[in-house]
Amino acid sequence: MRVILMTGKGGVGKTSVAAATGLRCAELGYKTLVLSTDPAHSLADSFDIELGHDPLPVRPNLWGAELDALLELEGNWGAVKRYITQVLQARGLDGIQAEELAILPGMDEIFALVRMKRHYDEQEFDVLIIDSAPTGTALRLLSLPEVGGWYMRRFYKPFQGISVALRPLVEPIFRPIAGFSLPDKEVMDAPYEFYEQIEALEKVLTDNTQTSVRLVTNPEKMVIKESLRAHAYLSLYNVATDLVIANRIIPQEVTDPFFEKWKNSQQQYRQEIHDNFRPLPVKEVPLYAEELCGLAALERLKETLYRDEDPTQVYYKEQTIKVVQVEGNYSLELYLPGITKDKIDLSKSGDELNITIGNHRRNLVLPQALAALKPSGAKMEDDYLKIRFSA
Repeated sequence: MRVILMTGKGGVGKTSVAAATGLRCAELGYKTLVLSTDPAHSLADSFDIELGHDPLPVRPNLWGAELDALLELEGNWGAVKRYITQVLQARGLDGIQAEELAILPGMDEIFALVRMKRHYDEQEFDVLIIDSAPTGTALRLLSLPEVGGWYMRRFYKPFQGISVALRPLVEPIFRPIAGFSLPDKEVMDAPYEFYEQIEALEKVLTDNTQTSVRLVTNPEKMVIKESLRAHAYLSLYNVATDLVIANRIIPQEVTDPFFEKWKNSQQQYRQEIHDNFRPLPVKEVPLYAEELCGLAALERLKETLYRDEDPTQVYYKEQTIKVVQVEGNYSLELYLPGITKDKIDLSKSGDELNITIGNHRRNLVLPQALAALKPSGAKMEDDYLKIRFSA
């Protein structure tokens, strides 16, 4: 299955691009699902049809769906939801409030990954296009396999064993005082089972022959800066970007003086997009005179984007992590475009290298050849952070 994730700053037009990409894939005969994982869904508005949690046909070979976290929670994590609801009700909340609050922060991202894994396992579709949340939320989604694994290995798994062993002893005392029971084995097992699914999905997400991120941006300073940061953070999590789509560019035929200053600034930012994202290919999409809503409008966007191309191709094979042997020593090279060395914090603990950039952190499990060595220096060169290891 080919997986394409569309992301970008809120309002840049990624939903329209995702929908148009789905149209072209379906036109080529691929069974295609466009899945919105953005809590503020707009995919149905883009297609101008009704969509729900389960895939619904849009046209031949094309289906659309909008993730409903409540339904996903009930269908796949019912025991946990019932337990959280029980705890909240014991604390004085009524039934409706307790059920609503049973969806904890971050669950949307977890369910999005689990839904992706389910579609991947079922292989019902040839192409899965994810209309993801804006970049910040999308990055949390893509970092979950890495970050979740760290917590599960160190904290949850040991706590799970202790909890199951102590429950029969503590429950008779605990329940009368707290007003609710301790979690049983079914509740305790559920988060780890979810983690196992997400961990398996990580291999798909980090395989650049199967999965690509496409960054949708606009020729504006703030949007470009966020897109560049997103590109670097995606590389940090070993998720490859293969294409940048610069959207809403004022066409040359627009000569109204009102747009002159805007056009001149766009010209500068267009060049920045090409320069800063090189060697990634960049596709430019004009600002249309009408709203891109409905299949007819999306057809025009599809033609502009792809014409005779196959959107499932990998436009650029980005290698985000590699190990190089230099003069008897090893160098671990991480592709972090646009990031300067002073913004990176590094530390090594056992067989893990801890990399922190801003509020994003990755605990990279080192290859066996590097785990026994010590970092002896680091430098940024050609957008790669090159970390030297020696005995």
